[in-house]
Amino acid sequence: MNKQELINQIKSKKSFLCVGLDTDLNKIPEHLLEEEDPIFAFNKAIIEATADLCVAYKPNIAFYESYGVKGWESLRKTSEILPKDCFSIADAKRGDIGNTSKMYAQAFFNPEVSGLNFDSITIAPYMGEDSVTPFLDFEGKWAIVLALTSNQGSLDFQNFSNAAGKQLFEEVIDKVNTWGSDENLMYVVGATRGEAFVKIREHAPDHFLLVPGVGAQGGSLADVCQYGMNKDCGLLVNSTRGIIYASKGKDFAERAREEALLLQKEMEEQLAIHGVI
Repeated sequence: MNKQELINQIKSKKSFLCVGLDTDLNKIPEHLLEEEDPIFAFNKAIIEATADLCVAYKPNIAFYESYGVKGWESLRKTSEILPKDCFSIADAKRGDIGNTSKMYAQAFFNPEVSGLNFDSITIAPYMGEDSVTPFLDFEGKWAIVLALTSNQGSLDFQNFSNAAGKQLFEEVIDKVNTWGSDENLMYVVGATRGEAFVKIREHAPDHFLLVPGVGAQGGSLADVCQYGMNKDCGLLVNSTRGIIYASKGKDFAERAREEALLLQKEMEEQLAIHGVI
């Protein structure tokens, strides 16, 4: 999916919701454990219940890797049923160099080899250019680079300032911008950072931002939109626990839809307020 197609979906669905698929066997409804592939059964129900309300899905790869071969098979099957009108994100946070990054890119972008064909992948850029550019070599694919995250440990490094007062996350964005464009690069910015979006937009005015932290982590959607939305929206706001684990009963999919609908309606209001629709 290219940038304009993503913008079109946001305007059509009046939503910039990304649903996280962090599927944990310890958290899904117990009746699904009787299924041959409980993870896939859960994901399928969630996708079918929310596909018209969101524009992206983001499986967190660790939740699949942790189950070994069976988990990878669940991920492959899930990737195959993701709606074609939704942007797909492999939340893998890979970050290695040279041939290793090329292999990671192939793992998530080359279906003929790996069986996976995601639109994008999250990347930790600490090792520099050669940890990011191999992913950009795949035409039509996106690198989503960690910039300013919402976890407590982000304060250990990301806000470090140099002698000129420039913070590390600003330097990351400026440097990464030279490796690609807003047509193949996005940035991860945590919703709990609020007014930091103003500074982010100074360095990346036209890039899409993947924003975790709304909902269960306490981030405010209104604040994210006030400080981070641009003329094309420019945001993919992720919600995971608040949607997919809204219920542990047999009504889990219906409850997931209810929660997704609440967010979609709030997003529609914000899109209208900011003149995107």
